[in-house]
Amino acid sequence: MAARKPSRQQPDSFQWTEENLKWCEGQIAKYPAGRQASAVIPFLWQAQKQEGWISIPAMEAIAHQLDMPYIRVYEVATFYTMFNLAPVGKYFVQLCGTTPCMLRGAEDLKDVCRKVIGPENKITESGNLSWLEVECLGACCNAPMVQINDYYYEDLTTEKFEEILLKLDKDEYVEPGTFNPGRHTSDPEGDNTSLTDPALYDGSAAQSVGKLPNSEPKPAE
Repeated sequence: MAARKPSRQQPDSFQWTEENLKWCEGQIAKYPAGRQASAVIPFLWQAQKQEGWISIPAMEAIAHQLDMPYIRVYEVATFYTMFNLAPVGKYFVQLCGTTPCMLRGAEDLKDVCRKVIGPENKITESGNLSWLEVECLGACCNAPMVQINDYYYEDLTTEKFEEILLKLDKDEYVEPGTFNPGRHTSDPEGDNTSLTDPALYDGSAAQSVGKLPNSEPKPAE
């Protein structure tokens, strides 16, 4: 994997909101003196939630807060791909292109992203959308799928996916989850075909565990 580098365009400074500053104080209090550096990942995550990405001034501010070298914060931020090192859209689309999704139509979903948003890492004029192809997001049963901010949108068709993106680009809410009307969460499509015996749920099956059918206890010798 190529080295991840921060954006060349950086803000002049970073400042926590009042609410997040109080949150930081609460986090630092969880660690014994001299161990505050352990909070670096939560701090980076909170900074990204506030700004949408991790800037160099944010890394510098966090390093100062946690009394650790800036380079140590930089190493963490550039190592974990969950941290965005450049600005992203308000709705950041991470499109899974790994084998199960690829076999189920991820390549067609990429074409939708290029059509509606543009190339990877480009932000739409509204500021609402940008996208990036990522590795497996762990929802292979519901392929193809995307993660948008903190939520999964699954069992996508090109038509449905384009509809979702167009709504988000207009800042309209779209309920996450599966878009296959025949599926509940990640269950198989249609009715259940296994574990349907009522005895599994009324306790009778558990009572018969270890007993052979129609068997009588042997008399004591």
